[in-house]
Amino acid sequence: MLVEQIWTNNQYRNFNYLVACPETGEALAIDPLEHAMCLKIAKEKGWQITQILNTHEHSDHTGGNAAVVAATGAKVLAHKGARDKIAGMDRGLSAGDIIKVGKTVELEALDTPGHTMSHICLRSHTDTPCLFCGDTLFNAGAGNCKGGGDAVSLYATFTRQLAMLPENTIVYPGHDYIVNNLGFTLNREPDNEAAKELMAQVKDEDPANRRPTTISEEKEINTFFRLHSPSVIDELRVSFPDLPKEPDAQTVFVKLRELRNSW
Repeated sequence: MLVEQIWTNNQYRNFNYLVACPETGEALAIDPLEHAMCLKIAKEKGWQITQILNTHEHSDHTGGNAAVVAATGAKVLAHKGARDKIAGMDRGLSAGDIIKVGKTVELEALDTPGHTMSHICLRSHTDTPCLFCGDTLFNAGAGNCKGGGDAVSLYATFTRQLAMLPENTIVYPGHDYIVNNLGFTLNREPDNEAAKELMAQVKDEDPANRRPTTISEEKEINTFFRLHSPSVIDELRVSFPDLPKEPDAQTVFVKLRELRNSW
């Protein structure tokens, strides 16, 4: 499986992706908002985009669909619940559905509600698994729930699905927010040495050279995986004095998401 992470350098800080079969050159475009860049890179590499996957219905992920379809005839895939929200959908996906790209690539659809209620992440069936996670999971952060989502559902997605993935799963998010997200982690957990170390590495880095994290790293640097950290809970109690002495993980997650909305 060949993966091209495309730094768009636009106002939304999008990453677009091309996932290609090395044998046939067929490619899947994931959230190809910057369609001209995606088409140009595919042409340079000798790949033919045959499918588009939208992780969810927001326009900063679907806005390039029409141009890519017009140029390539690609089929549009997305969550089955987004059919009335994404124009021209050809295939609605459910949890466990397999997307085949060429002869060698298989990607499994995960139904991951929270950022929106019709959100898909893709997990690759490769020796080193990859997760294309749209706006559900960011490097060091979690998606917001302002555009039709739900924080409790996002918590369930994190704890019942993402946290259960193999530790070496590579995390490919829909946007580059890692510097801000690490800032939030250190605001919530000032003694997090792993977050301090990574912040020093990435704060002045060109996002075009950004190294993706792994699920193992996320559990060290991402506040939304660190719901039992005493430091996280202590800092949270400063903002929410009525927090129980031993708050449950869901409460911690939802309160963190509330703080991140205005941080």
